Amino acid sequence: MLKTLIIGASGYTGAELANILVKHPNFELCGLYVSANSLDKDKPISEIYPQLKTVVDLVLQPLPEDLTALAQQADCVFLATAHEVSHQLAPIFLANNCKVFDLSGAYRVNQADFYPKFYGFAHQYPELLQQAVYGLAEWNEEQIKQTDLIAVPGCYPTVSQLCLKPLIENDLLDDVQVPVINAVSGVSGAGRKASLTSSFCEVSLNPYGIFNHRHQPEISTHLGREVIFTPHLGNFKRGILATITAKLKAGVTAEQVKAVFAQVYADKPLVRVYDKGFPSIKAVEFTPYCDIAFAVQDQHIIVVGAEDNLLKGAAAQAVQCANIRYGFKPTLGLI
Repeated sequence: MLKTLIIGASGYTGAELANILVKHPNFELCGLYVSANSLDKDKPISEIYPQLKTVVDLVLQPLPEDLTALAQQADCVFLATAHEVSHQLAPIFLANNCKVFDLSGAYRVNQADFYPKFYGFAHQYPELLQQAVYGLAEWNEEQIKQTDLIAVPGCYPTVSQLCLKPLIENDLLDDVQVPVINAVSGVSGAGRKASLTSSFCEVSLNPYGIFNHRHQPEISTHLGREVIFTPHLGNFKRGILATITAKLKAGVTAEQVKAVFAQVYADKPLVRVYDKGFPSIKAVEFTPYCDIAFAVQDQHIIVVGAEDNLLKGAAAQAVQCANIRYGFKPTLGLI
Protein backbone atom coordinates (compact mmCIF):
# COMPACT_ATOMS: atom_id res chain seq x y z
CA MET A 1 0.00 0.00 0.00
CA LEU A 2 1.30 3.41 -0.97
CA LYS A 3 1.20 5.92 1.89
CA THR A 4 -0.67 8.94 0.57
CA LEU A 5 -1.33 12.51 1.74
CA ILE A 6 -3.72 15.21 0.55
CA ILE A 7 -2.86 18.85 1.18
CA GLY A 8 -5.71 21.30 0.69
CA ALA A 9 -8.15 18.57 1.64
CA SER A 10 -10.98 20.83 2.81
CA GLY A 11 -11.81 22.10 -0.68
CA TYR A 12 -14.20 20.44 -3.10
CA THR A 13 -11.40 18.75 -5.05
CA GLY A 14 -9.66 17.64 -1.85
CA ALA A 15 -12.84 16.00 -0.64
CA GLU A 16 -13.28 14.18 -3.96
CA LEU A 17 -9.68 12.98 -3.74
CA ALA A 18 -10.24 11.69 -0.21
CA ASN A 19 -13.37 9.83 -1.28
CA ILE A 20 -11.54 8.14 -4.17
CA LEU A 21 -8.28 7.35 -2.39
CA VAL A 22 -9.79 5.89 0.78
CA LYS A 23 -11.51 3.26 -1.40
CA HIS A 24 -8.54 2.63 -3.68
CA PRO A 25 -7.01 -0.83 -3.26
CA ASN A 26 -3.40 0.36 -3.61
CA PHE A 27 -3.33 3.68 -1.75
CA GLU A 28 -3.44 4.13 2.00
CA LEU A 29 -4.80 7.57 2.86
CA CYS A 30 -2.59 8.55 5.80
CA GLY A 31 -3.32 12.23 6.30
CA LEU A 32 -5.47 15.18 5.32
CA TYR A 33 -3.91 18.61 5.70
CA VAL A 34 -4.98 22.25 5.49
CA SER A 35 -3.13 25.49 6.09
CA ALA A 36 -2.33 26.34 9.70
CA ASN A 37 -4.73 29.32 9.62
CA SER A 38 -7.61 27.43 8.01
CA LEU A 39 -10.96 27.62 9.79
CA ASP A 40 -11.39 23.92 9.01
CA LYS A 41 -8.30 22.68 10.86
CA ASP A 42 -8.83 20.04 13.55
CA LYS A 43 -12.28 19.16 12.19
CA PRO A 44 -13.10 15.73 10.77
CA ILE A 45 -13.58 16.09 7.03
CA SER A 46 -16.93 14.32 7.44
CA GLU A 47 -18.12 17.25 9.56
CA ILE A 48 -17.68 19.52 6.53
CA TYR A 49 -18.82 16.94 3.97
CA PRO A 50 -21.52 14.78 5.61
CA GLN A 51 -21.55 12.44 2.61
CA LEU A 52 -18.15 11.21 3.83
CA LYS A 53 -19.43 10.04 7.23
CA THR A 54 -18.21 6.46 7.88
CA VAL A 55 -16.31 6.73 4.57
CA VAL A 56 -13.55 9.21 5.48
CA ASP A 57 -13.46 10.28 9.12
CA LEU A 58 -9.90 11.59 9.15
CA VAL A 59 -9.24 14.93 10.83
CA LEU A 60 -8.04 17.91 8.79
CA GLN A 61 -4.66 18.56 10.36
CA PRO A 62 -2.82 21.88 10.18
CA LEU A 63 0.20 21.67 7.93
CA PRO A 64 3.39 21.68 10.06
CA GLU A 65 6.04 24.32 9.45
CA ASP A 66 8.71 21.68 8.88
CA LEU A 67 7.48 19.38 6.14
CA THR A 68 10.55 17.16 5.91
CA ALA A 69 9.35 14.49 8.35
CA LEU A 70 5.91 14.45 6.75
CA ALA A 71 7.39 14.06 3.27
CA GLN A 72 9.69 11.25 4.38
CA GLN A 73 6.75 9.25 5.73
CA ALA A 74 4.76 9.35 2.47
CA ASP A 75 5.10 7.74 -0.93
CA CYS A 76 3.03 10.37 -2.71
CA VAL A 77 1.16 13.59 -2.09
CA PHE A 78 -1.75 15.25 -3.86
CA LEU A 79 -1.60 19.04 -3.75
CA ALA A 80 -5.10 20.54 -4.00
CA THR A 81 -3.67 23.93 -3.13
CA ALA A 82 -3.33 27.42 -4.62
CA HIS A 83 -0.73 27.88 -7.35
CA GLU A 84 1.72 29.78 -5.17
CA VAL A 85 1.39 27.21 -2.38
CA SER A 86 2.01 24.23 -4.67
CA HIS A 87 4.96 26.11 -6.14
CA GLN A 88 6.61 26.12 -2.69
CA LEU A 89 5.48 22.70 -1.42
CA ALA A 90 6.35 20.50 -4.39
CA PRO A 91 10.15 20.88 -4.13
CA ILE A 92 10.15 19.81 -0.46
CA PHE A 93 8.28 16.58 -1.15
CA LEU A 94 10.32 15.80 -4.25
CA ALA A 95 13.56 16.30 -2.32
CA ASN A 96 12.39 13.59 0.07
CA ASN A 97 11.51 11.02 -2.62
CA CYS A 98 7.79 11.66 -2.40
CA LYS A 99 5.96 11.74 -5.74
CA VAL A 100 3.87 14.85 -6.32
CA PHE A 101 0.52 15.09 -8.10
CA ASP A 102 -0.18 18.81 -8.27
CA LEU A 103 -3.69 19.97 -9.14
CA SER A 104 -2.74 23.66 -9.29
CA GLY A 105 -1.27 25.52 -12.23
CA ALA A 106 2.18 25.88 -10.68
CA TYR A 107 3.94 23.37 -12.95
CA ARG A 108 1.62 23.00 -15.95
CA VAL A 109 3.77 24.84 -18.48
CA ASN A 110 7.51 24.20 -18.88
CA GLN A 111 8.40 27.87 -19.36
CA ALA A 112 9.43 30.07 -16.42
CA ASP A 113 8.37 33.30 -18.17
CA PHE A 114 4.81 31.97 -18.42
CA TYR A 115 4.14 32.42 -14.69
CA PRO A 116 4.68 36.15 -14.09
CA LYS A 117 2.51 36.88 -17.10
CA PHE A 118 -0.41 34.56 -16.41
CA TYR A 119 -0.16 33.55 -12.73
CA GLY A 120 1.28 36.66 -11.15
CA PHE A 121 4.39 35.16 -9.54
CA ALA A 122 7.95 34.51 -10.60
CA HIS A 123 8.75 30.81 -10.80
CA GLN A 124 11.70 29.88 -8.60
CA TYR A 125 12.19 26.29 -9.77
CA PRO A 126 12.99 26.19 -13.51
CA GLU A 127 14.71 22.82 -13.08
CA LEU A 128 11.48 21.32 -11.76
CA LEU A 129 9.53 22.83 -14.64
CA GLN A 130 11.69 20.76 -16.96
CA GLN A 131 10.99 17.65 -14.88
CA ALA A 132 7.24 18.21 -14.63
CA VAL A 133 4.92 16.29 -16.95
CA TYR A 134 1.53 17.62 -17.96
CA GLY A 135 -0.97 15.07 -16.76
CA LEU A 136 -3.41 14.93 -19.67
CA ALA A 137 -3.70 11.24 -19.00
CA GLU A 138 -4.98 9.95 -22.35
CA TRP A 139 -2.21 11.71 -24.27
CA ASN A 140 0.85 11.74 -22.03
CA GLU A 141 0.83 8.25 -20.54
CA GLU A 142 4.45 7.36 -21.38
CA GLN A 143 5.81 10.62 -19.99
CA ILE A 144 3.72 10.28 -16.82
CA LYS A 145 5.29 6.88 -16.15
CA GLN A 146 8.76 8.44 -16.00
CA THR A 147 8.43 11.48 -13.72
CA ASP A 148 7.84 12.18 -10.03
CA LEU A 149 6.10 15.53 -10.66
CA ILE A 150 2.80 15.42 -12.50
CA ALA A 151 0.96 18.68 -13.16
CA VAL A 152 -2.71 17.77 -13.47
CA PRO A 153 -4.43 19.93 -16.15
CA GLY A 154 -7.13 22.45 -15.38
CA CYS A 155 -10.77 21.47 -15.77
CA TYR A 156 -11.51 23.59 -18.85
CA PRO A 157 -8.22 22.61 -20.55
CA THR A 158 -8.94 18.91 -20.01
CA VAL A 159 -12.23 18.82 -21.87
CA SER A 160 -11.04 21.32 -24.50
CA GLN A 161 -7.90 19.38 -25.34
CA LEU A 162 -9.56 15.98 -25.33
CA CYS A 163 -11.96 17.36 -27.94
CA LEU A 164 -9.40 19.13 -30.13
CA LYS A 165 -6.19 17.10 -29.94
CA PRO A 166 -7.39 14.24 -32.18
CA LEU A 167 -8.15 16.78 -34.92
CA ILE A 168 -4.91 18.74 -34.50
CA GLU A 169 -2.58 15.77 -34.11
CA ASN A 170 -4.02 14.20 -37.26
CA ASP A 171 -3.79 17.48 -39.23
CA LEU A 172 -7.50 17.71 -39.94
CA LEU A 173 -8.05 21.39 -39.06
CA ASP A 174 -7.74 24.40 -41.30
CA ASP A 175 -4.48 26.26 -40.61
CA VAL A 176 -6.03 29.74 -40.64
CA GLN A 177 -9.30 29.67 -38.72
CA VAL A 178 -8.83 29.69 -34.95
CA PRO A 179 -10.92 27.15 -32.99
CA VAL A 180 -13.49 28.82 -30.73
CA ILE A 181 -14.21 27.22 -27.36
CA ASN A 182 -17.32 28.24 -25.44
CA ALA A 183 -17.54 26.37 -22.14
CA VAL A 184 -19.91 26.55 -19.18
CA SER A 185 -18.95 25.41 -15.68
CA GLY A 186 -20.89 24.86 -12.50
CA VAL A 187 -20.16 27.09 -9.51
CA SER A 188 -17.99 24.46 -7.78
CA GLY A 189 -15.29 25.42 -10.28
CA ALA A 190 -14.86 28.67 -8.35
CA GLY A 191 -13.93 26.77 -5.20
CA ARG A 192 -15.48 26.58 -1.75
CA LYS A 193 -14.52 30.03 -0.52
CA ALA A 194 -17.53 32.32 -0.14
CA SER A 195 -17.87 34.96 -2.85
CA LEU A 196 -20.79 37.01 -4.04
CA THR A 197 -19.88 36.36 -7.69
CA SER A 198 -20.14 32.60 -7.21
CA SER A 199 -22.98 32.56 -4.69
CA PHE A 200 -25.59 30.14 -5.99
CA CYS A 201 -28.38 32.68 -5.45
CA GLU A 202 -26.51 35.32 -7.46
CA VAL A 203 -25.33 33.22 -10.40
CA SER A 204 -27.39 33.30 -13.59
CA LEU A 205 -25.43 32.48 -16.77
CA ASN A 206 -22.61 34.81 -17.64
CA PRO A 207 -19.23 34.86 -19.37
CA TYR A 208 -16.11 35.86 -17.51
CA GLY A 209 -12.38 36.16 -18.16
CA ILE A 210 -12.98 37.17 -21.78
CA PHE A 211 -9.64 37.14 -23.64
CA ASN A 212 -7.72 37.00 -20.35
CA HIS A 213 -8.54 33.73 -18.59
CA ARG A 214 -5.34 31.88 -17.66
CA HIS A 215 -6.69 28.61 -19.03
CA GLN A 216 -6.51 30.02 -22.57
CA PRO A 217 -2.69 30.06 -22.70
CA GLU A 218 -2.60 26.65 -21.01
CA ILE A 219 -4.85 25.23 -23.73
CA SER A 220 -2.97 26.96 -26.55
CA THR A 221 0.45 25.97 -25.27
CA HIS A 222 -0.38 22.29 -25.05
CA LEU A 223 -2.35 22.19 -28.29
CA GLY A 224 0.43 23.99 -30.15
CA ARG A 225 -1.97 26.49 -31.70
CA GLU A 226 -4.03 29.48 -30.70
CA VAL A 227 -7.65 29.18 -29.61
CA ILE A 228 -10.33 31.62 -28.57
CA PHE A 229 -11.61 30.50 -25.18
CA THR A 230 -14.61 31.97 -23.39
CA PRO A 231 -15.63 30.45 -20.04
CA HIS A 232 -19.10 30.89 -18.57
CA LEU A 233 -20.49 30.39 -15.08
CA GLY A 234 -23.79 28.54 -14.90
CA ASN A 235 -26.29 28.20 -12.07
CA PHE A 236 -25.62 24.53 -11.35
CA LYS A 237 -23.19 22.91 -8.95
CA ARG A 238 -20.81 20.81 -10.98
CA GLY A 239 -19.86 19.82 -14.51
CA ILE A 240 -18.53 21.48 -17.65
CA LEU A 241 -20.05 21.53 -21.12
CA ALA A 242 -17.78 22.80 -23.91
CA THR A 243 -19.01 23.60 -27.41
CA ILE A 244 -16.11 24.03 -29.81
CA THR A 245 -16.36 25.40 -33.35
CA ALA A 246 -13.55 24.87 -35.86
CA LYS A 247 -12.97 24.53 -39.59
CA LEU A 248 -11.73 21.36 -41.23
CA LYS A 249 -9.20 21.30 -44.03
CA ALA A 250 -10.64 21.14 -47.52
CA GLY A 251 -11.68 17.61 -48.39
CA VAL A 252 -11.80 16.28 -44.83
CA THR A 253 -15.01 14.32 -44.33
CA ALA A 254 -17.13 13.45 -41.32
CA GLU A 255 -16.16 9.81 -41.87
CA GLN A 256 -12.48 10.69 -41.50
CA VAL A 257 -13.19 12.58 -38.30
CA LYS A 258 -15.20 9.70 -36.93
CA ALA A 259 -12.41 7.24 -37.73
CA VAL A 260 -9.81 9.45 -36.00
CA PHE A 261 -11.82 9.83 -32.78
CA ALA A 262 -12.56 6.10 -32.76
CA GLN A 263 -8.89 5.20 -33.26
CA VAL A 264 -7.48 7.71 -30.76
CA TYR A 265 -9.79 6.79 -27.90
CA ALA A 266 -10.37 3.11 -28.66
CA ASP A 267 -8.27 1.99 -25.69
CA LYS A 268 -9.03 5.00 -23.45
CA PRO A 269 -12.00 3.93 -21.32
CA LEU A 270 -12.48 7.26 -19.55
CA VAL A 271 -13.25 9.04 -22.83
CA ARG A 272 -16.59 8.06 -24.34
CA VAL A 273 -17.18 9.04 -27.97
CA TYR A 274 -20.84 9.15 -28.98
CA ASP A 275 -22.15 7.52 -32.15
CA LYS A 276 -25.34 9.56 -31.94
CA GLY A 277 -26.68 12.37 -29.83
CA PHE A 278 -24.60 14.84 -27.83
CA PRO A 279 -23.11 14.85 -24.33
CA SER A 280 -24.74 16.51 -21.36
CA ILE A 281 -23.62 17.37 -17.87
CA LYS A 282 -26.23 14.97 -16.52
CA ALA A 283 -24.43 12.11 -18.28
CA VAL A 284 -21.05 12.81 -16.67
CA GLU A 285 -21.63 14.39 -13.24
CA PHE A 286 -20.27 12.26 -10.38
CA THR A 287 -18.32 10.16 -12.92
CA PRO A 288 -14.68 10.12 -14.12
CA TYR A 289 -15.62 10.29 -17.82
CA CYS A 290 -15.24 12.86 -20.56
CA ASP A 291 -17.96 12.44 -23.18
CA ILE A 292 -17.41 13.71 -26.74
CA ALA A 293 -19.53 14.02 -29.88
CA PHE A 294 -19.26 16.08 -33.08
CA ALA A 295 -21.14 17.23 -36.16
CA VAL A 296 -19.77 18.34 -39.55
CA GLN A 297 -21.36 20.67 -42.08
CA ASP A 298 -19.73 22.52 -45.00
CA GLN A 299 -16.18 21.97 -43.68
CA HIS A 300 -17.12 23.30 -40.27
CA ILE A 301 -17.07 21.04 -37.24
CA ILE A 302 -18.72 21.48 -33.87
CA VAL A 303 -17.30 19.27 -31.13
CA VAL A 304 -19.15 18.99 -27.83
CA GLY A 305 -17.44 17.70 -24.70
CA ALA A 306 -18.72 17.21 -21.17
CA GLU A 307 -17.03 16.28 -17.90
CA ASP A 308 -17.42 16.60 -14.16
CA ASN A 309 -15.08 19.48 -13.34
CA LEU A 310 -14.26 18.04 -9.90
CA LEU A 311 -13.57 14.52 -11.18
CA LYS A 312 -12.29 14.14 -14.76
CA GLY A 313 -11.41 17.82 -14.56
CA ALA A 314 -9.48 17.41 -11.29
CA ALA A 315 -9.53 14.60 -8.70
CA ALA A 316 -10.27 11.59 -10.92
CA GLN A 317 -7.68 12.63 -13.48
CA ALA A 318 -5.11 13.09 -10.69
CA VAL A 319 -5.74 9.52 -9.50
CA GLN A 320 -5.73 8.31 -13.11
CA CYS A 321 -2.24 9.85 -13.42
CA ALA A 322 -1.17 8.21 -10.16
CA ASN A 323 -2.38 4.85 -11.43
CA ILE A 324 -0.34 5.31 -14.60
CA ARG A 325 2.76 6.44 -12.70
CA TYR A 326 2.70 3.35 -10.48
CA GLY A 327 1.89 0.93 -13.28
CA PHE A 328 -1.70 0.21 -12.25
CA LYS A 329 -4.66 0.01 -14.58
CA PRO A 330 -5.54 3.69 -15.31
CA THR A 331 -9.15 3.23 -14.21
CA LEU A 332 -8.32 1.47 -10.91
CA GLY A 333 -10.39 2.94 -8.10
CA LEU A 334 -12.34 5.14 -10.53
CA ILE A 335 -14.80 2.75 -12.19
